[in-house]
Amino acid sequence: MENLIECTNLTHYYGKRLIYRDLNFSVPKGRILGLLGKNGTGKTTTINILSGYLKPYSGDCLIFGQPANAINPEVRKKIGLLIEGHVQYQFMNISQIEKFYSAFYPGQWKKEAYYELMNKLKVSPSQKINKMSNGQRSQVALGLILAQNPELLVLDDFSLGLDPGYRRLFVEYLRDYAKSEGKTVFLTSHIIQDMENLVDDCIIMDYGKILVQMSVSELLSGIRLYRCSDAEGNVNGEIDGLYHPEFLRDKLEFCSFKSQQDVEQILHQHNICYSAIESETINLEDAFIGLTGKY
Repeated sequence: MENLIECTNLTHYYGKRLIYRDLNFSVPKGRILGLLGKNGTGKTTTINILSGYLKPYSGDCLIFGQPANAINPEVRKKIGLLIEGHVQYQFMNISQIEKFYSAFYPGQWKKEAYYELMNKLKVSPSQKINKMSNGQRSQVALGLILAQNPELLVLDDFSLGLDPGYRRLFVEYLRDYAKSEGKTVFLTSHIIQDMENLVDDCIIMDYGKILVQMSVSELLSGIRLYRCSDAEGNVNGEIDGLYHPEFLRDKLEFCSFKSQQDVEQILHQHNICYSAIESETINLEDAFIGLTGKY
């Protein structure tokens, strides 16, 4: 499968502070990939590297086979970029800004994608952008990106400022649009519930590293939340194969990709006693918290 994004051994520092070392990932053509991580794990740094605004300390980042910081203009037109929902020229109205941007994309502009989203948001063509809420302005930016008809969309915190109803509306619209048009999407969001119904694949980052990179369906079918009743023992930090084991009253709780038989063997090896063990499937948000920790 062709990869539109290829990142190999990405390493970056801010001053002496390491953001991550030897980060490797790819984004196949036609897939929607979500980058998930707590604040400060390097999500926006990665977006800035992909957009060419930031050169990594070391490693390679290729988009359409070209270095992200040296993409030629013809290839650049294939990429739609959103960084925190900013819209310039806020003195314009909905119709004026669409006409203004369309002049930069002759032969590929699809204004229908823009106006369809504006209609769903119940935004009038004559409405001034500077009279809109932050959430509405972010959707104007997204609509303009969709109208560019890019092959690859790179979206940072795409649902910023939107209330739950509009978030769900846009998630459904973006997924239908991307799938029907064969688009590739790389995005981040702080709202994990949105991602579960949107992305095909996910990367979950911890500080300095990738914890998981797989399809959402594979992740949710493989990971389980375990609880051990009447548990006693010494839990110091991580136990190999068990993510963030923690005693809550008389129960030990953790997530794992291991089978129950393997989990019981690991607990026995670490001299952790319990009276019963149970497990359950979880959603993407609980999987994210289970893998990265509650705090």
